[in-house]
Amino acid sequence: RLRLHDGKLIKDRRYHLRTYPNCFVAKELTDWLIDRKEAPDRETAIRLMQKLMDHYIIHHVCDEHSDYKDAKLLYRFRKDDGTFPLSKDVKVFMRGQSIYEKLVSVEESILKVREENSVKYQRTFLGSEMIDWLIQEGEVENRQEAVELGRALLEHGIIQHVSNRHPFFDSDILYQFWINFRRRRRLTELLNENSSRALSESPDSPFCLRKLNPDPGNTSFLSVQTNKEIKIVSAVRRSSITSLSGNSSAYFSAPPTLVFPPVAECNPKSVLKRPVTNEELLSPGAPYVKKTLTIVGDAVGWGFVVRGGRPCHIQAVDPGGPAAAAGMKVCQFVFSVNGVYVLHLDYQTISSLIMTGPRTLVMEVMEAIE
Repeated sequence: RLRLHDGKLIKDRRYHLRTYPNCFVAKELTDWLIDRKEAPDRETAIRLMQKLMDHYIIHHVCDEHSDYKDAKLLYRFRKDDGTFPLSKDVKVFMRGQSIYEKLVSVEESILKVREENSVKYQRTFLGSEMIDWLIQEGEVENRQEAVELGRALLEHGIIQHVSNRHPFFDSDILYQFWINFRRRRRLTELLNENSSRALSESPDSPFCLRKLNPDPGNTSFLSVQTNKEIKIVSAVRRSSITSLSGNSSAYFSAPPTLVFPPVAECNPKSVLKRPVTNEELLSPGAPYVKKTLTIVGDAVGWGFVVRGGRPCHIQAVDPGGPAAAAGMKVCQFVFSVNGVYVLHLDYQTISSLIMTGPRTLVMEVMEAIE
């Protein structure tokens, strides 16, 4: 959006005796995406823009088109006309980004590489140091407000204690920014769930089980089966899940074009004892209860596997991961993701919602009453 403003593709435009402020022409934007190598072809560019429409980031200026058309039609970023849905989660995320940008752009920043227990951590700061800075910069009025802000940033996975043991305190405890807001992300990452190789190389895929003893020489993963037996499965990457739909064949598989050892199949069948429909889940008196889970992802991911569609269900949960700690269990059905109702969606769409969202994941699930 900012690059389009700088390039004057977003500007006030007149159409049928009416002026539409801060908008762009779809066809011009498609050309721009290809020229800047943000998309390899027009078809991909259209799919990317449709993703932004689906996530309420852009829309037709008169809301007469629900899809993105590669034509001389006017669209606008919702942030430019005040219609972007600013939920509490979005507000915290944007506040964290603003603070991060301020900190990294000044000399003698409090963000430094520091060491604790012989381990070096990037982008670190002391809790009391951050509070002093927030007050000095006018971000907050007092220390109590600063502590509340720090705890909100930690709850949403923007900052964390370096060893993830403490909440945010006004003390000399060491914290770090968990998100690198300046990492250059490409629009094509939005389409990763449609490409097995792209998904396998995604560093933040939620659809992977956490790595055992994560060191460069270890290529083993945990997979949880229906009978809770744990097997060690050889895998190329930690996110090498290529097919999770109802007719998929395995959790872990490498694309045939990659020169890697073959991957062992493990637990190819669904953990569900029988298929369950949305009507059955939502019917009055149905033996299901809804639960809200807040999952703060770590460096490896969220630690669970989603499978199927309409409704999707939890296929596996890493017993040592963030999802398990939040109360996630196999056979739960995914009701909503970050406030978006998803019972009618397939796993590809849900994967997009999770991977393009914040590291702190809020999920509503439905589970059978025992």
